[in-house]
Amino acid sequence: MIEQFGQRLQAKMAVQGQLCVGIDPHPELLLKWGLGDDVVALKRFSHGILDAVADLVPVIKPQVALFERFGSAGIAVLEELLAAARAAGVLTIADAKRGDIGSTMAAYASAWLDDASPLVADAVTLSPYLGFGSLRPALELAERTGRGVFVLALTSNPEGASVQHTGATEPSGSVAAGIVREASAENARVLGQGAGWGSTGLVVGATVEDTLEALEIDLTTLRGPILAPGLGAQGATGADLRRVFGAAYPQVLATSSRGIAAAGPNQAALREATERTLADL
Repeated sequence: MIEQFGQRLQAKMAVQGQLCVGIDPHPELLLKWGLGDDVVALKRFSHGILDAVADLVPVIKPQVALFERFGSAGIAVLEELLAAARAAGVLTIADAKRGDIGSTMAAYASAWLDDASPLVADAVTLSPYLGFGSLRPALELAERTGRGVFVLALTSNPEGASVQHTGATEPSGSVAAGIVREASAENARVLGQGAGWGSTGLVVGATVEDTLEALEIDLTTLRGPILAPGLGAQGATGADLRRVFGAAYPQVLATSSRGIAAAGPNQAALREATERTLADL
């Protein structure tokens, strides 16, 4: 029987903590490392971070768009990075935010969740805004291959509220609340009366402040992981996360990208920044 992503993630977080290191090769970060804005720099940057943190954290999260901008050569670097993380025993979340319908969604799922794909990751981020049901090909493939998904639910960007908060005064609640219900139902279906986490996670921004309470969203019903970007450079601290997520905090996998990468390229400095962030969590 295949061990599911939620179980693997929960076990690794129990040992290594709640930090996911984002690998986001922004041009300004490459420059800060004394590198050019090219594929050679992309590889040095991404592998440099992985090498520094591989034994410290349970998960890395490469931002797919920042590899795609280099075309096929950038995708090749991403493939190498995912394979290297797998060899090092580090879980990977491809931050691709894919979302479509029918055969197109099935193709996205195959790219990121199929054993045969060179881009296969342990999990992928998905956008549910063509309807949660449109994600079914990815949910089904993830279940078959023991992988996971993180579905956008409540993001910190100001524009997100125009969609995610819609319906807050209706009996069924906001769009975000509906996504949480759907993800919770998916995990309940898979887990039944069993213990542990399901493999359908949510993306909830670390800086959403009091929005969860205002929208009457209870994340403890999820029975799965919560990916929370915004730690470090975007301003959130461990104390903020404990306050925002409350009883659901043990489910939180907090992401720091620039806050750690800015310490590079020195490996010792990258490790120190990572250890400091882990301690804050």
